[in-house]
Amino acid sequence: MAVSGLGYEVAGPSGRLTVLRTVDFTIEAGESVAILGPSGAGKSTLLALLAGLESPSRGEVRLAGQSLQALDEDARARLRGELLGFVFQHFQLIATLTALENVMLPLELLGRGDARARAEAVLAEVGLAGRAGHYPGQLSGGEQQRVAIARAFAPGPRLLLADEPTGNLDAATGRRVMDLLFALNEKQGTTLVLVTHDETLAARCQRRLRLDGGELVAA
Repeated sequence: MAVSGLGYEVAGPSGRLTVLRTVDFTIEAGESVAILGPSGAGKSTLLALLAGLESPSRGEVRLAGQSLQALDEDARARLRGELLGFVFQHFQLIATLTALENVMLPLELLGRGDARARAEAVLAEVGLAGRAGHYPGQLSGGEQQRVAIARAFAPGPRLLLADEPTGNLDAATGRRVMDLLFALNEKQGTTLVLVTHDETLAARCQRRLRLDGGELVAA
């Protein structure tokens, strides 16, 4: 992944508000990278731009050699489905689907004939084989986050983005979830990029990027 000249602005009551200013960096395949910074520094916005969920005001994100800005929304969605997994802070599970069905969903969207078998295997990897038939409302916060991680890893993404993946969990559950993320990262060789306020968690990554005031102040 290569990011060059990336900037993002939004309309504010007093005019244009700059969220990110001219951000440049490269992340190599297989790296684990933490994005740090205070609240309002632009971390989550940067992650959304890396995923192609938002369009920058200027600059470019290149994923697997392709410029996200050169693709239309359908092509970006296809690229995300093929290459990218996303773990959200608030889990974003579908309440009317079981844990197994939530994990199967991205596989079915990709037309995978092994969707059920693959989802069952990944749920077993995260220790939830016995909870596959449960709905999100029947699971604890830590279990829901493990389902979200299983869903993100099931298609075998080359890049996994995680936005404060332990932010809504107690300390012990958060450690278990991050142990799981790093174990899956090492096993599958997936590039891991995570936004966090947790310096201890960031120290487990191979590299740290720090944002402040919308600018990259350390890399």
